Amino acid sequence: MMRRLVTLLFTACMAVSVSAPASAQVDFSGEWGVRMYEDQPERVPGPELGDFLGIPINNAARLRAAAWDASLQTLREWQCRPHSADYIWRGPSPLTISKEVDPVSREIVAFHAEWLRSVDRPVYLDGRPHPSPNAPHTWAGFSTGRWEGDMLTVAVTHLKEGYLRRNGLPRSDKATVREHWIRNGDFLTVMTVVTDPVYLTEPFVRTTDYELTLNQQVPPYPCGVVQEVDRPKDQVPHFLPGDNPYMTEFATKHKLPVEATQGGAETMYPDFRSKVRAR
Repeated sequence: MMRRLVTLLFTACMAVSVSAPASAQVDFSGEWGVRMYEDQPERVPGPELGDFLGIPINNAARLRAAAWDASLQTLREWQCRPHSADYIWRGPSPLTISKEVDPVSREIVAFHAEWLRSVDRPVYLDGRPHPSPNAPHTWAGFSTGRWEGDMLTVAVTHLKEGYLRRNGLPRSDKATVREHWIRNGDFLTVMTVVTDPVYLTEPFVRTTDYELTLNQQVPPYPCGVVQEVDRPKDQVPHFLPGDNPYMTEFATKHKLPVEATQGGAETMYPDFRSKVRAR
């Protein structure tokens, strides 16, 4: 009887050891304050109109941006609209990350990220599959993560249409995002890689930094819809093709070639400088 009991205990211990996670689990939970060490003018107060530098957009994105009017954001449909999961990292908002822990295995099964003026965004680590492509798309999308050493790599799908930059550059609902969460002590760096078959010709890469802020608390953000601007019923602010007078202001102000400020993968490489000089 004792030998049988010892055998059962040994088998149970072996089963636990086999199921234990092979990779490290870094704790990303806590209160994080955004640190705008990169591209601060883009984020506060925001990018200038016609500034598409460093973004591998195609002509369809360029045309959408030229039709965009900032007054669009006064419409009721836009007033309480949150940033999508891929863009909200770039905002000036504080960030709270909480974790779900399995009560038996003690493994982290999900992280939850929430910013000011955002929806709860879970990142599942329990191996669940992504939904059908026909499943509803949301602002937060659907996120699953896997460990690569101490780095958490996150795959994001099922995003509603959003924007690459807050000056009219669109991002389609067919886009997918890959994130890399890296923690170094009290600093969190997140790299986002956006792939969009509709508006991008190459993946678009950005990084954002946060610092652990122990006395921080993300406040609630009640949002009420009001009539901000009196305009005729059903009027949507926009510019017709060729009518936007602001598309060259950025280039003129900074003494840059207009074609360089209009974005595109070809403008992101050193040999573009020689092409501009030759024209």
